[in-house]
Amino acid sequence: MSDSLLAPMAVAQVDGFRFGHWTDLEGGTGCTVIVCPKGATGGVDVRGGAPASRETDLLKPEETVDQVNAVVLSGGSAFGLEASSGAARELERRGIGLPVGPTVVPIVCSACLFDLAFGDPSARPDVAAGEAAVSTALDNEPGELAEGTVGAGTGATVGKLLGPDHVMKSGLGARAFRLGELQVGAVTAVNACGNVVDPTSLKPIAGVRATPEGAEILDMEELMLAQAAQMSMPLDAAHAPRQNTTISCVITNARLTKVQATKVAQMAADAYAHCIRPTHTTNDGDTIFVLASGELAEETSAAYPLDLIGLVATRALEAAVVAGVTEAGGLAGVPAAGDLEPTPA
Repeated sequence: MSDSLLAPMAVAQVDGFRFGHWTDLEGGTGCTVIVCPKGATGGVDVRGGAPASRETDLLKPEETVDQVNAVVLSGGSAFGLEASSGAARELERRGIGLPVGPTVVPIVCSACLFDLAFGDPSARPDVAAGEAAVSTALDNEPGELAEGTVGAGTGATVGKLLGPDHVMKSGLGARAFRLGELQVGAVTAVNACGNVVDPTSLKPIAGVRATPEGAEILDMEELMLAQAAQMSMPLDAAHAPRQNTTISCVITNARLTKVQATKVAQMAADAYAHCIRPTHTTNDGDTIFVLASGELAEETSAAYPLDLIGLVATRALEAAVVAGVTEAGGLAGVPAAGDLEPTPA
């Protein structure tokens, strides 16, 4: 696959957006906020079987509110939804939100991943964490967005079929591309039940390790088939039920309607299928938000077909998912891809 026509750019440079992290390395959790100070048209696609989310119904095309002020990606499972309340409070203080007369109501969407089993189960992103992430986003000049074991990716792991002793560390990835005047980026926290593979070669980058001390990564799909054939598929709570989820936000400077943003989210979900094996399981809460800032001039934006925007979004999210594991560092004794010696061919 060649990206020669797509020019890489920093995701933090996509017009109309600001970004901030809150990270608790000791607790093994965190949150990441994508702020749209002027508002953005939103869409969402939820394919996992166990999502923890906020304001996804509001993004349905038939609902009347059509501007989103922030998306919060958070650890902490459902407890992490508190971070979105903190984000809303900080945005209200700054006068950012839907005018309702005496105040503004910030429209904040959120999705959370399960990291309670990674670090301290009592450590969760809370109201103060969401406030801090928004302050970081709005008070600092746009620059490079930190990736890896940071923000929502702090407690993320992948490859969970054989239990916690066999997982690998993953994290947060962020990538963006420019095609002419079109800008499309993706931010993702990769906490999948499955393995992450290179979308071109399909070789595993991170996932379920054959032994707790080893570097060999097993083909998780084949392992599942073998366990099924032997009637030994693990079902107990120690083996990852509802402990997964890859959560993402695709951003673009294009002008989209809610229907169009939803379609881009659906198309971008192909990136999960290209990079995560298996994906969209009953124990994942996979969610993709799309935010369109509309900073691109209307006539110019109209020149980029929706299918093209969806394609670029898929490429950006593929790159972000891979970055989520390649940029991660080991934490709490769980190794990342960069910590392991490559297995001889």
